Amino acid sequence: MKLKQLQTEHTEKEGSNVTLEGWVRNHRPQKTFGFLDLNDGTCFETVQVVYDQTLDNFDETRKIRNGSAVRIEGEVVLTPKRPQPFEIKAHEVEVVGAADADYPIQPKRHSREFLRQKAHLRPRTNLFTAVFRIRSLLTQAIHDFFQSRGFIHLASPIITANDAEGAGEMFRVTTLDPKAPPLDDSGAVDFSQDFFGRKTNLTVSGQLHAEAFAQAFRDVYTFGPTFRAEKSHTSTHVSEFWMVEPEMAFTDLQGNMDVCEDMVRHLIRQVLKHADSELEFLDRFVENGLLRRLERVASSEFVRITHTEAVDILEQSRQTFERPFEKDFASEHEKYLLSYFDAPVFVTDWPKDTKAFYMRLNDDNETVAAVDLLAPGGGEIVGGSQREERYTMLKKRMDEMGIDTEELDWYLQLRRFGTTPHSGFGLGFERMLMYVTGVSNIRDVIPFPRTPNNCEY
Repeated sequence: MKLKQLQTEHTEKEGSNVTLEGWVRNHRPQKTFGFLDLNDGTCFETVQVVYDQTLDNFDETRKIRNGSAVRIEGEVVLTPKRPQPFEIKAHEVEVVGAADADYPIQPKRHSREFLRQKAHLRPRTNLFTAVFRIRSLLTQAIHDFFQSRGFIHLASPIITANDAEGAGEMFRVTTLDPKAPPLDDSGAVDFSQDFFGRKTNLTVSGQLHAEAFAQAFRDVYTFGPTFRAEKSHTSTHVSEFWMVEPEMAFTDLQGNMDVCEDMVRHLIRQVLKHADSELEFLDRFVENGLLRRLERVASSEFVRITHTEAVDILEQSRQTFERPFEKDFASEHEKYLLSYFDAPVFVTDWPKDTKAFYMRLNDDNETVAAVDLLAPGGGEIVGGSQREERYTMLKKRMDEMGIDTEELDWYLQLRRFGTTPHSGFGLGFERMLMYVTGVSNIRDVIPFPRTPNNCEY
């Protein structure tokens, strides 16, 4: 029987014999009896297993180490006067897989830095049990949200010849001999002899491909891994992460924000509804007040202001900031705006030289129809825009920014073959996971994080 099912049915199962299989989180042997805290992976909680000298293998059971996999047969005993609602009185205890004496995950608080070095074992701790169960829940919630609205899911390519952001921070994909690559007449690497016959990279975004599908299916979304060859060592950057990127035809910036707001609220509500045990633990041990923050955001109306209005608020604040605010904002500026409104804030219409080439130029020729969503306690969690659907304007913008129009000719063609006003946004999945768990380092919400100089496992 699975522990999750037993949690629901323990009252009806009182006095019944059940079989549980799982891993020992903690073992407290006494002289004539002992306690095993067992978790089988189906829920956040553990169950206490009580055993005594009536076991045929009592002496062997007393030697079971933390981390061991076991099979328990025993009786369900209700314990309404104790913290746990029930426990198991063991009749048989079988070791399925013993843990060696040097098993590193012991029933104490380990530092997160230590646990990053044990990424293959850290899911057995309370913190990472909570985080990765919520990660799975959020994954399903994202698909549920878009599927319920008729969006088509697109599996955008991971290997691509295009740079969607134009920043050049991409990982090269090649089968050429790194010691002796073929060279062309100019002495440069001849990628025409490579596997794909051209330069290819790991994707930084599925957006451009989603735009193509939006011009056929109207509302689409991608949800998959993206990669950045950016040598950043901050707590919010990794080299491999997941992005949620919807794209919607016949949709302007206001409609884009409507969908974004509904999605964020839906994700938070799903976590509040289905991860109460995990959130209770995180609220207690990771971020005090996490539950209160999430409940407030889930019930808040999101504020919408322009970048110009945001600058005016900052200028009139008479606040002393460590960094002067200019065209872009630092975290301290975002925090002030959030405290000023006491609600999530959409900031729209950014200076064009702070944003990507594909964002629609506004009539002032100085700003673009871009939007960032700032969330209390998390800063920017979503970035999006109305896309530039006018061929001439997009071509001019790409030329100004040095974007290779020949490589992206297919993208330009979309503007000549039945173009529509369209919009979309990107949600960094791990950023959202950090937001709902209170975990402050992105390396702790990814099962096996990839960072500069680190690709273990």
